[in-house]
Amino acid sequence: MIGPSSSHTAGALRIARMARRLLSSPPAHADFTLYGSFAHTGIGHGTDKALVAGMLGMGTDDVRIRDSFFLAQGASFTFDFTHASDEEAEAAGVDHPNTVDIELVDVHGSRISVRGVSVGGGAAAIRRIDDVDVDISGKRTSVVVSQKDERGVLAHIAHCLAQENVNIATTRMYRTRRGAIAYTVMEVDGGVPQSARQAIERHSAVRGVRIIPADDFETAAHPISLSDDEIKAAETAFAEWDFATGEELLGLCRRKKCSIASAMLARETALSRLDGKDDDAPEYLKNVLEVMRSSAERPLHEPEPSIGGLIGGEAYEVSQSRREPTAVIDGIAADAIVRAMAVLETNASMGRIVATPTAGSAGVLPGVLLALQQGKRLDDSTLRNGILTAAAVGSIVARNATVSGAEGGCQAEVGTAAAMAAAAAVEMAGGSPKAALDAASNALCCLMGLVCDPVGGLVEIPCQKRNGSAAAVALACAQIALAGVPNLVPFDETVAAMDAVGRSLPAALRETALGGIAATPSACAWCNESCR
Repeated sequence: MIGPSSSHTAGALRIARMARRLLSSPPAHADFTLYGSFAHTGIGHGTDKALVAGMLGMGTDDVRIRDSFFLAQGASFTFDFTHASDEEAEAAGVDHPNTVDIELVDVHGSRISVRGVSVGGGAAAIRRIDDVDVDISGKRTSVVVSQKDERGVLAHIAHCLAQENVNIATTRMYRTRRGAIAYTVMEVDGGVPQSARQAIERHSAVRGVRIIPADDFETAAHPISLSDDEIKAAETAFAEWDFATGEELLGLCRRKKCSIASAMLARETALSRLDGKDDDAPEYLKNVLEVMRSSAERPLHEPEPSIGGLIGGEAYEVSQSRREPTAVIDGIAADAIVRAMAVLETNASMGRIVATPTAGSAGVLPGVLLALQQGKRLDDSTLRNGILTAAAVGSIVARNATVSGAEGGCQAEVGTAAAMAAAAAVEMAGGSPKAALDAASNALCCLMGLVCDPVGGLVEIPCQKRNGSAAAVALACAQIALAGVPNLVPFDETVAAMDAVGRSLPAALRETALGGIAATPSACAWCNESCR
């Protein structure tokens, strides 16, 4: 993705792209109302640029996002932004800190109102369409049917999809009252042919049909057609390799006599098959590693100032200081710190990074991976196994807690990143699955309670130095686990504790830039000066 924030940049872009899919024609104008953390820190995070980019149909890794305002002029798309106060958010019934209301008009004058939320790690959901509460996650292809609430419409929709061999995963119908306008949302496996859409629209009660592709993006994988037997086999394989908790993952590794990396790869392969795609995990992992390496290397040779102007060139300075007689740290740990800081410079200049698990924590895992490769002469396949192990840890945290700073503080972002990197380091060193999760638990413990307090709402200070420090923490926790030092509290309980701590933090300490370091006199003075 393009930085600087997975929830505020990538998530915001996905909201806009899903909203755009609900139009029958290209958008002509949008009124965006930002709430909560979006309102307080959106400009510094590039939320405004990302929302406009989503309306223009860009993807989360499109380098043109930074120029979306200019590109909108060429597309004859106009927009306005309103930053709502906390009181206005409460009056509007907003219950998530990363929320935007979008009033859209297409080129033919048709209007639609959409409320979207960014739930962390780049994921997003549509929660309201034209005052009707809905829940569209984009995780599967969604068929969104606007209709009059009448008998038989749901059966008609299901029949039309069945006639085209489209498998329905979930079905929900949303309405404000009986007989009024309603929305039926069906999540399906694979794509939806145009003929199915046309058949649904033939019902007199149907006002329109919109298709939102899975994750709202076309994937690099090629869709494949599965027979009923192949679908059942894919379902069995996914169920066999899926896991929701650390304990389930360890049990899976014991039964299969495999590493966490192998289990995660088998899970992703089965999931791709179940979604009707070719297995693209190996190629995807190669691409992830290439982006990580590029984002960590370029700032060391071509330092670039951040969009906020607070950072740029620090990674190079720390790198050079390692050679001084006064250096207090060297080797792998020093290299991990440097590379982690470098990634945050790429992120803060709206460069391409890998959210691990978020953009604000994107430096920790690459820093550890690349430093270990350099120091231990590891090959790329070993690093890819580390990435798989880190992904397994991150998915468990996201599934059972949160990786959003706006919901759980910086511990949810940098803390989770350190846990992912610590587990990856253990995997790459040949440690056991239990040692990997012990290392992850250690890292979460060390960073528990860390607040999210970006100065000026920018993912720059203290984010860059926290990424560097967390990389060193991850290595320390990995070494402790590899030594066989036991943990009193298992990984799943640590995740639950982190979640509870995060949700108990006041709003000022959860990515609003209203507390912590962001509220110090020096930080406030810089903000006041930069706004002149």
